[in-house]
Amino acid sequence: MCGKMKLRVAVFCVVVSWILAVGLSEEVKVRVESKTSIAKTDDNFICATLDWWPSNKCDYNQCPWGKAGILNLDLKNKILSNAIKAFDPLRIRVGGSLQDQVVYKAGRSGKKCPRFKKRKEGLFGFSLGCLPMKKWDNLNHFFNQTGALVTFGLNALVGRTKPNDDDSLWVGDWDGRNARDLMEYTISKGYKIDSYELGNELCGSGVSARVEAAQYGKDVVALKELVKELYPEAATQPKVLAPAGFYDEEWFRDFLRATGPGVVDGLTHHIYNLGAGMYFK
Repeated sequence: MCGKMKLRVAVFCVVVSWILAVGLSEEVKVRVESKTSIAKTDDNFICATLDWWPSNKCDYNQCPWGKAGILNLDLKNKILSNAIKAFDPLRIRVGGSLQDQVVYKAGRSGKKCPRFKKRKEGLFGFSLGCLPMKKWDNLNHFFNQTGALVTFGLNALVGRTKPNDDDSLWVGDWDGRNARDLMEYTISKGYKIDSYELGNELCGSGVSARVEAAQYGKDVVALKELVKELYPEAATQPKVLAPAGFYDEEWFRDFLRATGPGVVDGLTHHIYNLGAGMYFK
């Protein structure tokens, strides 16, 4: 396809150059026949993330998050709800940097519900946090009222260990029991989830943590099987997205080889064109 695309661009450039060269002397008619679409963008391509950051998340001598994090967000704010409704629909991704430190207080696996606390040795400087089901109820009511499409980012580090303090690599199989309990609760309440995404920025060299491509592929297969088991109807079955991180060609290739076909419904990757939010005079 790339070869054909380059050829078409070259031919188009020649035609345009010829038109410019003779345009002053005679009228020229050009007809373009489009037979094949190269790519398609659907109507809900715009996405916003609700992040887990607590109000005491600070960078560069500033603490800008305030009450904007998932656990502190004012879901009755009309400006917020009207803004989401205006996109009709807006995809909302529930996730972000701390999602791999979030446990869900659901079922037998979610007995403890810790609060995020600053911890020097924790990922991004924070301890584990928790999603209470009362907050999950409120969030889903909000999503339903605003017509948002929900992509939920699951904790992908549950069950793994970090064998070397000097390396960001985490090893071992993903433990999906807490995710199962959350899904079962979600289904019992009739909440609609458009897609599940496993982990945040764990691919390639990672950010604060990383998982090898083959291992991550194995875990995504396990997630797919879990989704198919709990959502047997194809029409209502959430999609499985991955890996939600920075593009690394070798890692992505090995990951997709590990999953095989029919597992990943959508590849997701992050791009920070404006940088990390730092401001230098």
